[in-house]
Amino acid sequence: MFMLTNCFGKEKNYTKEKVAKLHFYVQDLRIGHVSATVSEVATASVTKDSPYDFGSVHVLDDLVTAEPAIDSRPIGRVQGLTTNADLSTYGIAMNLNFHFTAGKFAGSQLSILGRNQDDKRELPVVGGTGAFRFTRGYAIQTTYSIDFPAHYAVLEYTVYATYDSEIGKSDEDVEFDGVNVR
Repeated sequence: MFMLTNCFGKEKNYTKEKVAKLHFYVQDLRIGHVSATVSEVATASVTKDSPYDFGSVHVLDDLVTAEPAIDSRPIGRVQGLTTNADLSTYGIAMNLNFHFTAGKFAGSQLSILGRNQDDKRELPVVGGTGAFRFTRGYAIQTTYSIDFPAHYAVLEYTVYATYDSEIGKSDEDVEFDGVNVR
C-alpha cells in the first residue's frame, strides 16, 4: 500500500489507482485533403531550405474513432500542435489533447507530449482532466494506413494510463483561510 500525506496533514491511499488500456484510431485528413483537419500555421525562415521541414508548425483537430474506418463510431477528438523540430531527420514534437465524447471516459481528456520519429512511436501521457486527473502513462502510436494521393492517414493508438479511480469522489471538505475547499 502506498500512502502519502497531503498539505492538509491527511493521508491518501493510492491503492485506488487503476490502469486503463485505451485503443482507438485517429482519422488524419492531411493538408491537401478537401476536408483537411490539419493545417500548417507557421514556418521558420529556414523551413523552405530544410530537407526535414524544420520549423514547420501544424495545428490539428482530428476525429477519434473506435475502429479504423472513418465512418466507425466516433469517440472523441484530438486537438493539438505538431512541430518539425529536428534539423537532421524527421523528428516531430507533439502536443496532443484527446477529448473523449463517448464511453466510460466521456467528458475527460488525456494530454500527450513527446517526440514522434520512428515507425512505432512511444509518447508520454502527462496528465488529463475528469477521470484522468493526475494521470501518467504512455501511448504507442503507429500508422495503421496511409493514402498519400488522398492526403489521408489512419493512426492507431494504444494508451496505458494510470489514474486514481477515486478522484472527484471525495466528500471531505477542508477549510483554508476561511474558504471552503473540497
